[in-house]
Amino acid sequence: LVSPETAAAAALTGEITDPRTLDMEYPRVEEPENPVILTDHLEAPLPPEESAKVELVKGPNIASFPDFDPLPDRLEIPVLLKMGDDISTDEIMPAGTRVLPFRSNIPKISEFCFDILDPTYHDRAMEVRDAGGHAVVAGDNYGQGSSREHAALAPRFLGLRLALVKSFARIHWQNLANFGILALTFADDHDYDSIQAGDVLVLENARAAIQQGRELELRNRSRDRSYQVQHTLSQRQVDMILRGGLLKWMQERLQAG
Repeated sequence: LVSPETAAAAALTGEITDPRTLDMEYPRVEEPENPVILTDHLEAPLPPEESAKVELVKGPNIASFPDFDPLPDRLEIPVLLKMGDDISTDEIMPAGTRVLPFRSNIPKISEFCFDILDPTYHDRAMEVRDAGGHAVVAGDNYGQGSSREHAALAPRFLGLRLALVKSFARIHWQNLANFGILALTFADDHDYDSIQAGDVLVLENARAAIQQGRELELRNRSRDRSYQVQHTLSQRQVDMILRGGLLKWMQERLQAG
């Protein structure tokens, strides 16, 4: 990352070069007195009452953005996946020509979620999505790699409400909050070993719990035991999750004036 001047000097010399060593005057660009402005392809905006009548024509891979609901007060959800350390966003939401053409079609791109790890994930997630959603469990550095938001957005569309891990990669942790997914870590990493895929996790008074402190109690109904878990969310992120994500949070702020 360099200044435009250094980039231009490097282009002239073929190597990173201090432009002050080129023995030339600093270029000065003057704006024209009478710039040519082409307006042939510009249209004046329609009045609001007219623009509301316009029907948007979308291509086959352009879908409306999903409407995510707020965090419920009680979560009772199955663990659909238990994963190890260093799960990357490529494993959560694959890249490449097979997947990326659908990036503006969240229902379609969600079909590829976690398919590197478990090709049955999408179908199993859809089965429980309307019944409250599901959780995933992982080890250290969950979400490392690319910062692509679809690695949080697509699982949220499939009903992911809670990610419980030993530690998160920072940017993915932020993306989870952006889409209303509760990101929790084990207070005791050894508790990771006692949870298996298929277990049902219960979080009571979830909305109040994340507002009142950083320590929460999570119960494993399938194994009749409880775990101390933690969140490191800011107050802003807590507010976002309570409302269903960043977009819902912003909509409420704009509507409030």
